Amino acid sequence: MTRGGTMFALLALITSPVCAATLSGVPRILDGNTIEIEQTTVRLWGIEAPETDQICLDARGRKWACGVAARDQLIKHSNGQTWACQTQRLDEYGRALGSCLIDGEDVNVWMVRSGWALSAGVTQHRYVVHELVASTNYAGLWSGAFIAPWDWRSRNRATIIIGANSVPIEAQEVLLGSIPLSEPPSPECLIKGTHRSGERIYHLPLQPGYEQINMTDKRGERWLCSEAEAQATGWRKAAR
Repeated sequence: MTRGGTMFALLALITSPVCAATLSGVPRILDGNTIEIEQTTVRLWGIEAPETDQICLDARGRKWACGVAARDQLIKHSNGQTWACQTQRLDEYGRALGSCLIDGEDVNVWMVRSGWALSAGVTQHRYVVHELVASTNYAGLWSGAFIAPWDWRSRNRATIIIGANSVPIEAQEVLLGSIPLSEPPSPECLIKGTHRSGERIYHLPLQPGYEQINMTDKRGERWLCSEAEAQATGWRKAAR
């Protein structure tokens, strides 16, 4: 098959309605908008939670691991309950895009309304009212200052920092002082993700060369909290 034919086939797979499915079970929560359920990785559609390596500022201007907190709040809210998810298609990493319910409650809505995710993508209007409620109540991320998750992934000195209240004058220096984070955001997030020849490669603490990887060398490097999270977002384990 030609390269053009391969790309066409991949596009057809991603957009095909045959990817639609109804899933049910107790999920494994990988981050604030990614779960595993019935051996399927599902990306909550239409919302963006902070990356697990993301750092925000609280109401007093102090740094906190908001990405890990968003994931943990979803785990707490789930509390081992059964989810029902409806998926529609696959994203670029092969994750099923969908929305989920816990006992009839829309999880996507709960994440945005509680301030742990933003309304995003082509469906942004669907959750924008819930985002307004969260910002008005200074809930979750809106309690302080933060970078939108899609901007965090490609942040630079010109990246905009947002918040429901006034953004501290030193917010840019604190959040963007070292654009790749030299230290993990949480003691549990020790996996190093690096880019090599256009590939996303992750390195575990006990692998050879792990200690020699400087996480401030280049953009695109990030800390990951689990192998499942890494693999679900397109990272491949280093061979050595």
